[in-house]
Amino acid sequence: MKTPEELLEAGETYLREVVGPMANQIDSDMEALKVAFKGLCDLELMALRRPKEFGGPEFTERQFRQHQETVARYSGSLAFLQTQHQSAGTLIAKGDNDRIRSEYLPKMANGEKLVGIGFSQLRRPGEPILKAVKTDEGYRLTGLVPWVTGLGIMHEFMIGAALDDGRAVFGPVPFVDTELDGGSIKFGEVMELAAMESPQTVQAHLDNYLLREEDVVIIRPAGWIQNNDMINVLLQGFFALGCARGGLDIVLQAYERKQAAFIKTAWDKLDAELMECRELMISGGGDVEDRLQVRAWAIDLAARCAHAGVASSSGAANSVKHNAQRVYREALVFTVSAQTAPIMEATLNRLTARSQPVG
Repeated sequence: MKTPEELLEAGETYLREVVGPMANQIDSDMEALKVAFKGLCDLELMALRRPKEFGGPEFTERQFRQHQETVARYSGSLAFLQTQHQSAGTLIAKGDNDRIRSEYLPKMANGEKLVGIGFSQLRRPGEPILKAVKTDEGYRLTGLVPWVTGLGIMHEFMIGAALDDGRAVFGPVPFVDTELDGGSIKFGEVMELAAMESPQTVQAHLDNYLLREEDVVIIRPAGWIQNNDMINVLLQGFFALGCARGGLDIVLQAYERKQAAFIKTAWDKLDAELMECRELMISGGGDVEDRLQVRAWAIDLAARCAHAGVASSSGAANSVKHNAQRVYREALVFTVSAQTAPIMEATLNRLTARSQPVG
């Protein structure tokens, strides 16, 4: 079995040599995305934080985030899809259900079991839009999951539904229209998105669907996802860093073609800023407000580096087939991924604080 270091090296080689050259195709074609995704599975670069007792390399947090950043550098769509499966694996690994852990985790690395997630709705304030009611058999789920990614790719997804006392129950459900035990799951049409459409994101509608007691992975306390978001405020920012690096790759390619010194100067400045931000992200230090500022900085860098890729590529960047166009749209997604009100506020404050009049 390969060490985490060997897996990271193999993953970067695969992403650079195979995924990068076909990133635009991956962005627009689900079949190309499935091929790229299978390549990660073949290298066993999935469920990277599963414990060693289930065959896992048990990546450290830093190793895992390094890999996530690298995937985002070469393909936003692949990064977006694979993180659903990685998150499901982490949730199962931390869960209380030993049968699910034993059955799922060993098969999640190579793609025998592909599992997405569907619990972002737990972040929404107010009345829950997906509720769970306890029964003798388990939990009956009714309501809406507004975002589930991987239709036609994932076999199942980990759902999160709110109980009447504020807690949330989690477990795997089929990622296909299902009628069973007097309940149903039905999926809407694939959403038309400005970026990362190939991962096939849909809504799920549940009506009295039974999540059996033996399939419950974990029950989280009230406010869990909000607390988790504040603790892990930096983690989604590594995708923004990868996107920023992807933008700078385009800037450097433009310089190599045009040999204009000002392009290299721009790359040098943005590269130095990106490395500084990355060091702060890796250190993870400071209080919540400090971490929010670093997350906003990473988001800002993704947008500016992607924009620099557009500017340095000239009119060619307006083609939907140009890498700069794709990365610019990916920056949009990584701006709002796992966004909370405090992250939105920090992002907008940073964007408005740096405005200066001309003259």
